[in-house]
Amino acid sequence: MGEFVVKIPEDIEKTIKAFPEVDWSKLARDALREKVMKLSLLNSIMSKSKLTDEDALELGRMVNKGLHARYKKLYPELR
Repeated sequence: MGEFVVKIPEDIEKTIKAFPEVDWSKLARDALREKVMKLSLLNSIMSKSKLTDEDALELGRMVNKGLHARYKKLYPELR
């Protein structure tokens, strides 16, 4: 098994030390495994897509505009 070194801020290190019963290495492995699986799935889906980068950006803009309009109606006080 390979090694992966992670530098963490002191405040997080203090919190980690406060919970010695937690297997932090396993937790990190599981989180990394889950992220790798999600990225692999996304990569697989994207490899079959016929959308260009420009098409995807335009679709995203359209979705954002639609969501903006919807939430503007739902929460008019947030203008």
